[in-house]
Amino acid sequence: MNTDPISDYLTRLRNAIMANHKIVEIPTSKMKRELTKILFEKGYILNYKFVDDVHPGMIKIALKYHPVTKQSAIANLQRVSRPGLRRYCSVEDMPSVMNGLGIAIISTSHGVMTDKEARAQHVGGEVLCYIS
Repeated sequence: MNTDPISDYLTRLRNAIMANHKIVEIPTSKMKRELTKILFEKGYILNYKFVDDVHPGMIKIALKYHPVTKQSAIANLQRVSRPGLRRYCSVEDMPSVMNGLGIAIISTSHGVMTDKEARAQHVGGEVLCYIS
């Protein structure tokens, strides 16, 4: 049993990147699906596929690397809010990752979104992670 599925998600991605894997499989949940969609929309992963025909559904993620240098599109994954210490922010206190070059993923009452989208919709929420 995993007590923090988002940390497990980020750790699986981080380990696959460090091992230069092309594809990583992660057990699915609604939150992980939303995180994957955001990573794809922002260009951090190449593609993804939700596989629901197996009992614990899986997410297959194709990782994105630079064609020449073989460097990953994701340089840093950092979990912010965790079960032992939840981190919330208002619109005024919304974090900026690498002066706008990275993204913060926020869980709001309007769904999971990036920090820029949360500022545009004028909502705050729980800061899940930073990605750069």
